[in-house]
Amino acid sequence: MDTVVKSMLDDDDAEEEKKGFVLFGRDISKIPCFRESFLYGIATGVGVGIAAFLKTSRPMLSQHIGVGTFSITTMVYWSFCRYQWSKQRFDAQLLQDALKDKIMYEGTVVERELEQKGILKSA
Repeated sequence: MDTVVKSMLDDDDAEEEKKGFVLFGRDISKIPCFRESFLYGIATGVGVGIAAFLKTSRPMLSQHIGVGTFSITTMVYWSFCRYQWSKQRFDAQLLQDALKDKIMYEGTVVERELEQKGILKSA
């Protein structure tokens, strides 16, 4: 099940969940894409930093390269993940609205008119 659909279904059970890590008054465990972005950023930064140290043997340069790689990787993955998340959320909302319309028009004259126009498909 998609994370967007799952989050829409789990909105009712929000009170029972445990509290996560709070930073600046906001629970960062509830921010979509936060965990994945930082894990990819940390792993890539450490890996590139170690590779740079093995290549150049200059610790300060390797630290700068590692931190820069961490920052860039985190920002790029965050942007990509949030775009995908927003797209899924938008699509889920469109589907939810279409299902509400289908239920609302079911068995009415409007449904027959929409089926004749080819907008709705009969089951």
